[in-house]
Amino acid sequence: MFSWVKQEQGGRNKEGEMYQTVTEGLQSLYSRKLLPLEETYLFHDFHSPALEAADFQSKPMVLLVGQYSTGKTTFIRYLLEQDFPGMRIGPEPTTDGFIAVMHGDTEGIIPGNALVVDPKKPFRKLNAFGNSFLNRLICSQMPNQVLQSISIIDTPGILSGEKQRISRGYDFSEVLRWFGERVDRIILLFDAHKLDISDEFSEAIKAFRGQDDKIRVVLNKADQVDSQQLMRVYGALMWSLGKVINTPEVARVYLGSFWAKPLQNSENRRLFEAETQDLFRDIQSLPRNAALRKLNDLIKRARLAKVHAYIISYLKKEMPSLFGREKKKEELIIRLPEIYTILQREHHISPGDFPNVNKMQDQLQHYDFSKFPSLKIKLIESVDKMLAHKIAGLMSMIREEESKVPPTLVMGGAFEGSQDGPFGHGYGEGISAGEDGEDWIVNRDKHRYDEIFYTLMPVNGKISGVNAKKEMMNSRLPNTVLGKIWKLADCDHDGMLDDQEFALAQHLIQVKLEGYEIPSELPSHLIPPGHRKNPTADALYNHTED
Repeated sequence: MFSWVKQEQGGRNKEGEMYQTVTEGLQSLYSRKLLPLEETYLFHDFHSPALEAADFQSKPMVLLVGQYSTGKTTFIRYLLEQDFPGMRIGPEPTTDGFIAVMHGDTEGIIPGNALVVDPKKPFRKLNAFGNSFLNRLICSQMPNQVLQSISIIDTPGILSGEKQRISRGYDFSEVLRWFGERVDRIILLFDAHKLDISDEFSEAIKAFRGQDDKIRVVLNKADQVDSQQLMRVYGALMWSLGKVINTPEVARVYLGSFWAKPLQNSENRRLFEAETQDLFRDIQSLPRNAALRKLNDLIKRARLAKVHAYIISYLKKEMPSLFGREKKKEELIIRLPEIYTILQREHHISPGDFPNVNKMQDQLQHYDFSKFPSLKIKLIESVDKMLAHKIAGLMSMIREEESKVPPTLVMGGAFEGSQDGPFGHGYGEGISAGEDGEDWIVNRDKHRYDEIFYTLMPVNGKISGVNAKKEMMNSRLPNTVLGKIWKLADCDHDGMLDDQEFALAQHLIQVKLEGYEIPSELPSHLIPPGHRKNPTADALYNHTED
């Protein structure tokens, strides 16, 4: 577990309070420092409900969002490698509600109304969305090793065309925004045959504004198109996303077919395997970075709470004491963009820290500005001290404690054994090719390399570095790469290459030209037979030549 303070301090902070974990420390800082500021300036009415113990203590959560039939539910089943209670899969919009797939000792379903009164689950504040939403919320519990480390949230298939004009009975975008603030990863799923972003999907993506670091994009069912079509599909997807996600950075897109069925088009198999492993590594890292993510979200929340306090107190200060309040209120709402600029200059606040001006204007219509509280400097200073000292100290402690504790990874399901055995990514390819063979793999093409070797005028069976360089430069690889290959190939470090060392250099060049990485140390199976210390092994590797 993470400790909040060093042992030599007796397990207490300066205020004499005991913290056993980083999570407990964050929870305590929030309730003592940030929560009073939020409650004073009605932060929970305008932005986000108050955080509870379960919000700090919950496992990392992954939120899946996409149009219907893009494979969200199938993706969860692919990760878990088993069905989960409440699962329905079909080409039509089958998942009509939110399903929180979580770990439990027994399989079962908890309905939404019962779920939001459970203090151990981080969903209590969802009761604000009413019965229409709660009737479409369930928690699916099951004993599964993957779910011991993460929880997964399945969402309704986002509609398109006429269907999206029918009201869901609750604010779908606001529910997604609520989840987006609390989850560790947001995965947007697209179908290779369904790249259009409907109005509802566009609003859903915009609901995640400010959570850009959590978003990953998955282009599913990519095996259903050939290489040429896949290139066009990828370009069309990036173009569509660029119109919705207004950031200069390009979102990370993972290509693949995320279900346990044969690939319909296997020409991009190697690409799909590499992309799958990249996505798995990203998901597996979530538990290790959970404390840092919670800390990061708390900092973002604190900055927004401070700005909100400045806005509310400024509106209070501008209100007349007796007459003309309604007129002044309308004037201040219209002037809100200008007020943002004033506060930005006065308190040295970044423009990116301010809430959406249009949404804020709509919300302010329902409040009496004269009842807003004035600026309380002590509350602001308390949050500033928390950010400057407490949070900074906690951040350093996280890394310090992580170095002493083995990193936690998501295990089980599709994550189990994905790197083991001959089907692991890269096994038998590139530098690891020939690892299981009895013969030295370079012998396969050595006759060709020998022809080149003897044209380079070897003396006493070796060629000089100058002559070797001329031939190696023909590969057009940069000197940094060729220098690395030379160090690996010159096994006896005499500045010259014999025929086996030269053949090894040519083999490593070919490995690099095929797109694989060169290792920092030469693997044992690539050491030339004439340079091995074990003569028995040499005899085995040379038995074919004999």
